[in-house]
Amino acid sequence: MNALQSLKIVCLLGPALLQAVATGAQPVTKSAGGGYHSLFLKSDGSLWAMGYNFYGQLGDGTYNTFTNRPERVVTNGVAAIAGGLYHSLFLKSDGSLWAMGANQYGQLGDGTYNKTNQPELIVTNGVTAIATTWEHDLFLKSDGSLWAMGYNEYGQLGDGNNAFTNRPVLIVTNRVVAIAAGFQHSLFLKSDGSLWAMGYNEYGQLGDGTANNTNQPELIVTNGVTAIAAGGQHSLFLKSNGSLWAMGYNGYGQLGDGTGNESTNQPEQIVASGVTAIAAGFEHSLFLKSDGSLWAMGGNFSGQLGDGTDNSASVPEQIVAGGVTAIAAGDAFSLFLKSDGSLWAMGDNSYGELGDGTTNNITPPGQIVAGPPGYNQISIQLLSGGNVSLSYVGIAGTNYALDYAFSLSPANWVPLATNPAGAGGGLVFTNTPNPTTNDFWRIRSVP
Repeated sequence: MNALQSLKIVCLLGPALLQAVATGAQPVTKSAGGGYHSLFLKSDGSLWAMGYNFYGQLGDGTYNTFTNRPERVVTNGVAAIAGGLYHSLFLKSDGSLWAMGANQYGQLGDGTYNKTNQPELIVTNGVTAIATTWEHDLFLKSDGSLWAMGYNEYGQLGDGNNAFTNRPVLIVTNRVVAIAAGFQHSLFLKSDGSLWAMGYNEYGQLGDGTANNTNQPELIVTNGVTAIAAGGQHSLFLKSNGSLWAMGYNGYGQLGDGTGNESTNQPEQIVASGVTAIAAGFEHSLFLKSDGSLWAMGGNFSGQLGDGTDNSASVPEQIVAGGVTAIAAGDAFSLFLKSDGSLWAMGDNSYGELGDGTTNNITPPGQIVAGPPGYNQISIQLLSGGNVSLSYVGIAGTNYALDYAFSLSPANWVPLATNPAGAGGGLVFTNTPNPTTNDFWRIRSVP
């Protein structure tokens, strides 16, 4: 959540019209990892990409082998992103679904098996969420329906057969709220908190107590699930109490249960509480805790855990102590965002997928895109009088100042008070403005 989204304003006495204006350059707001390429969004809705591009998965109009620096692909309007092995998907804010890259199994959903190096419109509207992995895709529509396309040898599309499809196929008609695509299996949540799965199950990644594949959705957990992630041959999910659960292949410790090589075909609890987000790579796993700390476990042969070594870990280890707001996992690399809007990466960088200008693996984490100086600043303009309390969620420990000005032409800001944000980033200023003089107010971060 950025500063503008987390602003809360309460009018205590009299009517007040307040206008919030974000200042500074655009922060990174979302990231996604594919096989050997990465995508990220900025707050202006622009889509950026880097890494392997032999199949056109970056969508830049070329089939250049790779780029090791971020390049802007779409200038605005992008709301969500997902990276597959050699293809990419994104949503625009109008609910349209777009795709680019490899298409040998129909994973782009355009009715052909032809690759494309430019974004192609697949669904015109109504799409609300996307998930992709190696060679199949899932998406949700606003009516809660689940759709799928692409590779289906193990039933991962969940349509009752094992045939590939190059057009979106309806799988579930309603009440689906979240989706995740693994190497050859799929997961989804329904609005009642139930977890469902389909596809390849040799290592128990579906969590149904067997090693049998299924080409139809199967109920795994009846309620209480809030988030899901699917990796190479393993699965993760969160429950409403903040507990982390895992099942499937564990050859590199990616389940985080301490055994290191014992797979499980039933969900097992890994962390009892405090987990807020999860991501799964091919053979590693990431999660965030409520204090903003980043944790990792599993395969680490390219440094994707970010602990400065290439040693795998069978129990969760803390990588970053705080300030992390979002995570994403690629094949053998990891991405995360910090609260200052910066993008960080670690792991495999063979094709420049980490975007640092090299093809050298990165460990420990390296900053790829810096957070803009004005990211955690908000300008508040008071247009009419009243006793106004400004409650603002900022960055914990950062100092913020409340300023006022008589006009904006020019804006001669006068500092009124300075307070540090609390442990949770909470900050409250209460003041009584004079509507005939100091009409303009702002909150800004200060050294």
